[in-house]
Amino acid sequence: MGNHLGREFSPYLLQHADNPVDWWPWGEEAFAEARRTDRPVFLSIGYSTCHWCHVMAHESFEDETVARAINAAFVPIKVDREERPDVDAVYMAACVAMNGSGGWPLTVLLTPEQKPFWAGTYLPKAQLLRLVEQAERLWREDRAAVLFTGETLTARLRQEEDRPGTPGREIVRQAAGQLARSFDREWGGFGPPPKFPTPHNLLFLLRYARLTGDERAGEMALGTLDAMYRGGLFDHVGGGFSRYSTDRRWLVPHFEKMLYDNALLVLAYAEAFQHTRRPLYGEVLRRTLAYVLRELSGPQGGFCCGQDADSDGVEGKYYTLTPDELVPVLGKVEAERFCRWYGVTPAGNFEGKSIPNLLGQENFDREPEGIAALREMVYAYRLGRTALHRDDKVLTTWNGLMLAALARAGLVLNEPEYLDAARQTVDFLETHLTTSHGRLLARWREGDAAHPGKLEDYAFYAWGLLELYGADFDPAHLARAAELADFLLELFFDRERGGFYPYPSNGEQLLTRTKEAYDGAMPSGNAAAALVLSRLARLTGERRWREAADLQIAWLAGAAEDYPAGHSFAMLAFLEELWPSAELVVTAREVPWELGAFLRETSRPELAVLVKTPENAAALAALAPFTEDYPISEQGEQYYLCRGGACAQPVDSIPAVRALLE
Repeated sequence: MGNHLGREFSPYLLQHADNPVDWWPWGEEAFAEARRTDRPVFLSIGYSTCHWCHVMAHESFEDETVARAINAAFVPIKVDREERPDVDAVYMAACVAMNGSGGWPLTVLLTPEQKPFWAGTYLPKAQLLRLVEQAERLWREDRAAVLFTGETLTARLRQEEDRPGTPGREIVRQAAGQLARSFDREWGGFGPPPKFPTPHNLLFLLRYARLTGDERAGEMALGTLDAMYRGGLFDHVGGGFSRYSTDRRWLVPHFEKMLYDNALLVLAYAEAFQHTRRPLYGEVLRRTLAYVLRELSGPQGGFCCGQDADSDGVEGKYYTLTPDELVPVLGKVEAERFCRWYGVTPAGNFEGKSIPNLLGQENFDREPEGIAALREMVYAYRLGRTALHRDDKVLTTWNGLMLAALARAGLVLNEPEYLDAARQTVDFLETHLTTSHGRLLARWREGDAAHPGKLEDYAFYAWGLLELYGADFDPAHLARAAELADFLLELFFDRERGGFYPYPSNGEQLLTRTKEAYDGAMPSGNAAAALVLSRLARLTGERRWREAADLQIAWLAGAAEDYPAGHSFAMLAFLEELWPSAELVVTAREVPWELGAFLRETSRPELAVLVKTPENAAALAALAPFTEDYPISEQGEQYYLCRGGACAQPVDSIPAVRALLE
């Protein structure tokens, strides 16, 4: 059994290659087999660091009785949702439509024509066997009812209502107000547990606070960032954030760490650092990126997806500590000091052991002298434990997010190391995940790249390149972002109504091709594409980008109308479009050092900056033709500021620029 696994390199598939279930990879071959043998399809969607995916695999899919039942009644297909987010999105929508909610592992029963007739999440062994038995009987005895369910649900999923709206500030204010109503005033975050970081909400609130003067919005964001750091969601020993908290206080996380969470949180803490200049936020940035660079960097470059929650089959075992085990590591006196600071007690706070945290420390941002050195010793001790499984796929989408995070952190902290890592990420994506025609692939692992890029791949990579251009002003990054935006418009854009489809019209066609605008754990590709188009329009002055951006913003306004707070990343684009913006062209012999210092002062996404030097003048003119008219003075740099279609006289210093902006 399992003889189909050679066609796929997904870690989720390979990790269970010895399963008795005879898994097929997603593709026409599997559905042709279903039609040939007159069997429905058993679709399992999960990912390699998903705790309950492992539980279901060990409990059911590795069981001979379950395997015989599934193999006899179905053509079983296993999909890694991180490699095929398009497949996951289609059938997660089906699960939500049937049940009102979803999750992973996702189990879906399909007709050979890919139409779902049952969907659910984790199933214990006994329930799974009953489901298989009942579905097999229905398929034999009442197939018409099964097919009717599949047809009805498919028709429902294919219904798409495009309601282009009129972008206005009111929808942005509504988003902030809705977030305020769900805000946990005591512990930060939004809604009841489980609490997810949703850094895009925090980014939106911080920028909204700065542009509108709404102090409450900023307080919600900063309070949440403080609370997440103080609790166990942040790994106080090794750095980096876990995926979500199971409790209100952010103390007990689901211990898996994902690349995209940490990338987005880096962006949120960088924004907070610029917003407040508080050293704590800079420290969280450095420790989070240290974790990513140390433990998620792939051997050939690029960043891996994440680390599992389990060690020796026990969730959280790798991370928890007891006072007694720290005495041989630190000595009695220093162990007691470490335990007092991080709340490590004999009683523990998680299954008899302690998750290090700072919930008991009022002055949590004033670390006692010497604690950092003790922390390094504990980290070295922890490395001796059974290593966490690492999902070593490299995904274009998630690497695009980390590219943006590294670029922003490199600018904000003035750390060349982060900018170098960002450029290395670009090199990896261009070398391993780009075709000879410049198009993107979605996944790389152990030398194998696969799956044509989807909307999110192009949108997030282009956004990351624009962030990198804003940090080092290399026009090659701007040019590649523009090329990817061209592909976005060519492959995914609805040029009549606005909105981007999740996969191209000339690619593999799934059950539905519905545009998605809602932010989940990750921001929507449609919102990221809007940011890309908006910034390209402002940076280049090109009409095609402006027309596409206007159409996309109008589409997002309609899509977000019912619940603006669920579209916070789109709200970032609205903030840049609907509040006063400016363009700054700098001409100089080289990039002025004082420009970097100025951009580090505070977050200014509404300010589009171009730098023209003798070396890049020709390349810049090809991207932004209007820059040809800006001379490079022999006397020094010149700053040309334009606002609202009117340009001021050039000035020769950053203080003069600052005065023009006030």
